[in-house]
Amino acid sequence: MESKDKGTLYVVGTPIGNLKDITLRAIETLSQVDVILAEDTRQTLKLLNHLNISKPQISYHRHNEADKIEMVVSLLDEGKNIALVSDAGMPIISDPGQGLVKYLVSNNYKIEVIPGATALITAIVRSGMDSTRFTFEGFLSVSKKQRIKRLEELKDEIRTMIFYEAPHKILYTLKDMYEVFGERNICICRELTKIHEEYRYTTFKEAIEKIEEEGIKGEIVLIVEGKSELEIEKKKKEELDKLDPVELVKEYIGQGIDKKEAIKKVAKQMGVNKNEIYKQCIEL
Repeated sequence: MESKDKGTLYVVGTPIGNLKDITLRAIETLSQVDVILAEDTRQTLKLLNHLNISKPQISYHRHNEADKIEMVVSLLDEGKNIALVSDAGMPIISDPGQGLVKYLVSNNYKIEVIPGATALITAIVRSGMDSTRFTFEGFLSVSKKQRIKRLEELKDEIRTMIFYEAPHKILYTLKDMYEVFGERNICICRELTKIHEEYRYTTFKEAIEKIEEEGIKGEIVLIVEGKSELEIEKKKKEELDKLDPVELVKEYIGQGIDKKEAIKKVAKQMGVNKNEIYKQCIEL
């Protein structure tokens, strides 16, 4: 049973660029907590100074998260209320904090989420690309081998895909995507909510050429259109056309399926009349 004496962890969303994009509830929470867990204390100090808030901070990032969980739990056990913030946007979304929240949920600690701006939602809404269904992939691996492996798994994804990327890595990412996905429409969303906010509607090939010539600055949200269902159907048909219907029927018979049912199954699979398959299998 939850102890009334234990403190609460507040997961607080902060602005992704424009400092005005902070909620009244977030300001109130940061003003009232005992301590703030910050991904980068220098970044958070800028926000706190802007809000005229003075609070002790504890550095809490991906490289020390595992070591700090025990300390955070001790503070909560003492009745301290703690705010978790990232450099920008909602904590835990491609940022540290998931391990802590998972532990606290498992051990029945009190957690409250103070919603705020999120780069991926801002980008997909403003991009105009299909947002009916989308998948968020966050940052791809810095390892080319692992990056290509993940892209291969995504190449037949029909939903819009959203990625986070750093300016010094975007060129490598775009080239790998072009290699695996082929040409696609994309939107490069840069410096969201800041003075130099930009949305580039382009393709892999055009984007690669432009960045090679001019470079690019600022944190990036990359939106990639999914593979068209027509293209997927075309690919399936091409693969089926390469199959030998007789060999397929033999394979199904080998699995214990009756010859007549096997012919029906192959005809349906290949989208042809079963009599055509039957003629080819007459000697079986």
